[in-house]
Amino acid sequence: MAYLVRTGQVTPTDLLNEALQRTRQWTPLLNAIVMEHTEFARREIAGGVSGPLAGVPFLLKDLNTYLEGTVTTEGSRFFAEAVAARDSYLVERYRRAGLVIFGKTATPEFGKNTTTETLLWGETRNPWNPDYIVGGSSGGSAAAVAAGILPVAHGNDGGGSLRIPASVCGLFGLKPSRFRTPLGPAGGDGNGMSTQHVMSRSVRDSALLLDVSRGPEPGGYGSIRAPERPYFEEVGRAPGKLRIGLMKTPVIDVPVDPECIVALEKTARLCESLGHHVEEVELPINGMEAYLAAGKLLSLSSNLAIQAREKVLGRKVTEQDIEPINWVRYHQYKKVSGEEVLAARSLQVKVHWQMAEFMKNYDVILSPTLPVLPAKIGQMGPKQPMKQVEQLASMYSLFTLLYNFTGQPAMSVPLHWSANGLPVGVQFAGRYADEDVLLRLAAQLEQAAPWKDRRPVLPV
Repeated sequence: MAYLVRTGQVTPTDLLNEALQRTRQWTPLLNAIVMEHTEFARREIAGGVSGPLAGVPFLLKDLNTYLEGTVTTEGSRFFAEAVAARDSYLVERYRRAGLVIFGKTATPEFGKNTTTETLLWGETRNPWNPDYIVGGSSGGSAAAVAAGILPVAHGNDGGGSLRIPASVCGLFGLKPSRFRTPLGPAGGDGNGMSTQHVMSRSVRDSALLLDVSRGPEPGGYGSIRAPERPYFEEVGRAPGKLRIGLMKTPVIDVPVDPECIVALEKTARLCESLGHHVEEVELPINGMEAYLAAGKLLSLSSNLAIQAREKVLGRKVTEQDIEPINWVRYHQYKKVSGEEVLAARSLQVKVHWQMAEFMKNYDVILSPTLPVLPAKIGQMGPKQPMKQVEQLASMYSLFTLLYNFTGQPAMSVPLHWSANGLPVGVQFAGRYADEDVLLRLAAQLEQAAPWKDRRPVLPV
């Protein structure tokens, strides 16, 4: 798209109009894009866009990421009129690269579910089969990219929120290392759990978007080793013979769906055929302890956001403002002590070092992205009993959450489709700051087992 604009074959307006037309075609089925910023996009184009991706249409996730003068609802009625005073640092970089932002995509309230269904916006459906969920919390972006509305869209990931919907929607989803992309200035550091990037159809586009967005935030907060070369140049470079640890069960030992195991074993054989060494491993951590601490840190972030919104509105949040499950969680986590928070952060550092030591012997860890196949719409929605939602939703992050806790990069790669035609991703996690290794491997897998021609079809 950028090349076509650069060479004068199409205009940015042509691309925007095409994206809007595809949005109109898919929206009645998917409900992926919940706010359109068409006039903003047209003003951007009229003012002249420049940069390596000048004129390419783009979508932001409606969570913790801000475009000046527009609303970010966080998927919540309590934030339905929350207008951003300024751009997030990440959005500044996207706009500087020339991306034309024309809307925001659906997310569960505060990103706290693994299905994208809210009382504010309704249900977002899977383009492969609209009876099924798109995952969460970057579900709207995943649905839009999978449907072909655009080739890449923004998301963020605090416990699997890029990789889960990428797996469910048949996309490539890379969660970068902690501090690789900016979170500020409004969102804090996500308690060391969250990071931001995109979901895409191709490995190349993910690498390209990481190049335009990476780098330290102003003031150098949260430094990380810079890559040796642009990530775009890693796509197509030989990864060498990698030592791959095969992880068949999550950090909390629960049964894994047989279809997810089929995907895993098929991928392991593919890796071996490409010359990599694969051996089964067990991670040296207390999974339950890490999982509970990670959940505590994520939930406390939501509490802080709610309390900040109370100050803006000049009133307290009520039970009518937020969904039932998050109302209960809000009051549960108000009781967490400072000592508990410090203990969780201390454990986070400990597990980070444990995994760093463990991965001296492995280049990547291979696992399923999810231990389950996607649920049907409504099973985990905001009107369901809290116990049912928590039991189902918690399963989705049992392979992904660990790498938010440790800060390691991890990616979901679309290498398998189930018997009923739904995508099933596999996850690779790398050493901290080693996105280059993951991108080389992903590009090799993409060439060996291409997925680009597998696309859902809009039902008549």
